Amino acid sequence: MSSPEAAANARAPARAVGLTVDDYVDGVLSGNRTMVGRTITIIESRSPRHQELAQQILLKLLAHLGERSESDWAHRIGITGVPGVGKSTFIESFGMRLVEAGQKVAVLAVDPSSTVSGGSILGDKTRMTELAHHPNSFIRPSPSSGTLGGVARATRATMVVCEAAGFDVILVETVGAGQNEVAVAAMTDFFLVLMLPGAGDELQGIKKGVLEIADMLVINKADGDNEIKARQAAVQYQNALHIMKPASPNWTPPVLMCSSLKAVGIDEVWQKLRDHRDILTATGEFQEKRRQQRVRWMWSMLENQLLDSLMTHPKVLQITPGVEHDVAEGRLTVSLAVKRILDAYRGIDDASGVGPVAE
Repeated sequence: MSSPEAAANARAPARAVGLTVDDYVDGVLSGNRTMVGRTITIIESRSPRHQELAQQILLKLLAHLGERSESDWAHRIGITGVPGVGKSTFIESFGMRLVEAGQKVAVLAVDPSSTVSGGSILGDKTRMTELAHHPNSFIRPSPSSGTLGGVARATRATMVVCEAAGFDVILVETVGAGQNEVAVAAMTDFFLVLMLPGAGDELQGIKKGVLEIADMLVINKADGDNEIKARQAAVQYQNALHIMKPASPNWTPPVLMCSSLKAVGIDEVWQKLRDHRDILTATGEFQEKRRQQRVRWMWSMLENQLLDSLMTHPKVLQITPGVEHDVAEGRLTVSLAVKRILDAYRGIDDASGVGPVAE
């Protein structure tokens, strides 16, 4: 076989070489990293054939997960932070602490896709070199593909694959500020917000919504000259949290300090995470969160599929250029434009009977 042909086969989806649904499922359940990666690739694909295959795989994986006891459920942790806070350094330090203790850790880092080319940075394996090479870790950078707030549409399904593959802890890193924090908090068991030492004006810039959904604040880079600033910031952050309504009636979000570079304070962070799970499990809230995650997943998937269906509908594609032009030129109101597109999707021919109207 020639080199170009070999390269093409290497890039081809695993389905092309005759793998069945059971092959994918068995590969994932056995913890085969190659099969885990191939399964996630199928899930991320926008091909209708791959999406159908992905649903068959997920259905079987979910059946296996349903047979596991609650104590065997993976710990899903969302992580966000202000720019420059050192998320990658923290995740590598935290992840290494866990894998060295015998835990299996998956990192799902949603990369910002380019709004121009659709490309993605996909640099997480180069930013977490030590963790990436550990046999008990799995790092999967996934392009956001322009979805709301940078949260990949396949992230929930990818978590199911990782949990079925036997990973004990699944870390979901957000791409930064925006509504993605709310989306990640809704799909994880614990939402950790990293902050920098020295609250000051930064405290004023924190979105109230982020504090309301945070299960814990961790001040990173709390070492050397920053240690005093970190302690002062911790007091201010804790005071800010006291005036917020906690996301859980059974848990008061703590404020901790750590140094990712020196691996100081990492054990305390992990202990708080375990305390949170123990408390919420004992009250039944943890199980309820998992049920709500599945319901939100359903509505999110429905929203995505409806939007895809609308955007690719032949009649919508036919009228969209003209509608966009009339809206841009001010000859058609936005509300009427939306109605026309929806009417085309529903098969209603010019139901309004109204022509272009000035805004």
